[in-house]
Amino acid sequence: MDTTQLLKGVLDLAVLAVVEREDSYGYDVVRRLRSAGLAEVGDASVYGTLRRLYAAGALTSYVVPSDSGPHRKYYGVTAQGRAALDAQTKQWHEFAVTMTDLLDLAEAS
Repeated sequence: MDTTQLLKGVLDLAVLAVVEREDSYGYDVVRRLRSAGLAEVGDASVYGTLRRLYAAGALTSYVVPSDSGPHRKYYGVTAQGRAALDAQTKQWHEFAVTMTDLLDLAEAS
């Protein structure tokens, strides 16, 4: 199965979940998604998602100076982002249950 299409459909949810746990800068979000098992996630996709979620009001951002390199732009989840995360999490769980039921029926046949 080509998981890249599945990933496109849930990248907003995955990014919100990662940033909800801890404010993060772009590459840290990529690293955390990959270490969670989403090895195919692309840097550009994550950075684009962060920008889009920020523009939509789901994320806030702030800059943290760095002594060892360029300043980092950190993202945090807003109240609107938490509401979106809650709604999308519920949708995901409902979808996963439906798919599991369908697959279980197919196996039983």
